[in-house]
Amino acid sequence: MADEGRGTRVGSGVLGVTCLSTLVVNANTSAVSILLPAISEDVGMSTDTLQWAVTGYSLVGAAVIVTAGALGDVFGRRRVFIGGLLLFVASCVLIALSDTGGGVIAGRMIQGAAGSTILACGLSLLSVAATGREQMRAVSLWGASAAIGAAAGPLVGGALVDLTGWQGLFWIDAAIALACVPLTLRAVGESRDPLRPRSIDWLGTVLVALVLAPVILALSQGPAWGWLSAATLGCFAVAVAAAFGFVAVERRVTAPLVDLRLLRNGLLVGATLAILISSGAVNALMYVLSLYLQNPATLAMSPLQAGLATLPAVAGMVVVAPLTSRICARFGTGPVIATGFALTAVSFGALAFVDPSWRYRAFVLPLVGMAIGMGLSNNPASSVATTAVPTEQVGAASGISNMARYVGAAVVTAAVASVYASAGTGSAEELATGLSRSSLLLALLSAAAVGLAFLARRHRARHPRVVDHAAAAAAPVHTLPV
Repeated sequence: MADEGRGTRVGSGVLGVTCLSTLVVNANTSAVSILLPAISEDVGMSTDTLQWAVTGYSLVGAAVIVTAGALGDVFGRRRVFIGGLLLFVASCVLIALSDTGGGVIAGRMIQGAAGSTILACGLSLLSVAATGREQMRAVSLWGASAAIGAAAGPLVGGALVDLTGWQGLFWIDAAIALACVPLTLRAVGESRDPLRPRSIDWLGTVLVALVLAPVILALSQGPAWGWLSAATLGCFAVAVAAAFGFVAVERRVTAPLVDLRLLRNGLLVGATLAILISSGAVNALMYVLSLYLQNPATLAMSPLQAGLATLPAVAGMVVVAPLTSRICARFGTGPVIATGFALTAVSFGALAFVDPSWRYRAFVLPLVGMAIGMGLSNNPASSVATTAVPTEQVGAASGISNMARYVGAAVVTAAVASVYASAGTGSAEELATGLSRSSLLLALLSAAAVGLAFLARRHRARHPRVVDHAAAAAAPVHTLPV
């Protein structure tokens, strides 16, 4: 990592298999929201309950993302990467063969573990296969592959619903992931981190899940149970107890999931919160918007039409992301992050005025504004998270940031899904009210995030290192919709 020259070039085999697998993972996960109405009709489970196919993925991903990287460092990155591929294949097969909603949700949770393992170990394989500028080039291509997959997923998934049924996406992705296994064995060398302690923080991993699962359950069922009911309060109590347990465990283990000392770094905490909000907001919007666009009472779009309709939001982030470094160099990181969140808040605010008479063209400008705003806030926040710490702590800081992306996607999506469903899902008026309230919640969340940019205003980043460019390039991987 210290070499800032041209460096060692990564082999085409390593680059090819990591980019292809990342593209497939992101294409698969970004398509799920588009597929939910078709899955709901086929398996006979409401989309409200199938929300767990989205939030469950992120919940497990949050718990596993750091552990997967640690397993690769200890037992071999190639070995764990292949394990992730095989687990991804198994999850795709389970989902495709499921005739119940429970099977789909279980498969998606397994897929959360598989996807986070592939992403974490794939990036590690690239990082050790190249140095200097070549490393930055490799990671940039890897990030671009992930972004392309996220943009293409809703389109491919929507098209396959009509051609093969919703199961077709999972069969195709299983075949591609399975083909990556022999390619990895042939083209990728094994590597480990001999300096890392061999202990794995399994208890911390479980406690992360025990914090998130009750929160998501309470947010999902709170309107039905009552926010002050024993069941809802009990869920929050379990989450609080698990959080205290997590802190106690992390203080004692040899190789903690989260280095709690880093949480004293106000700049890192601010950047992490900004990342959490950014990831949560875009995932939550894509979830409710996909349902709204396809509902027969509103725009009655087909899955392919809905995929095309959400493209401005995903593609806009992909287009803006490469430009943010130059924009930050000219105007400063803090002002750019603040402008991004402010633009996002205004765009969500515009969607809060939705009514049943809106046609698709009324959504385009707010979606584009949201995409530009998210692009301006997400990548700079990712760079701040790594430049805020010394080089030897970059890996730990990156782990915290990536976990925050999954946490944001799970918790914010659950909260927004609850708000959307609480207005009713029968008439066009109820659906519009649900989308309006959801957008207002996201607008308030984005507006609150503007304040986090003031932390970055005093931040004077050192000359960017390769790892900082890599963090920015990889930022969209865990942020684009799942």
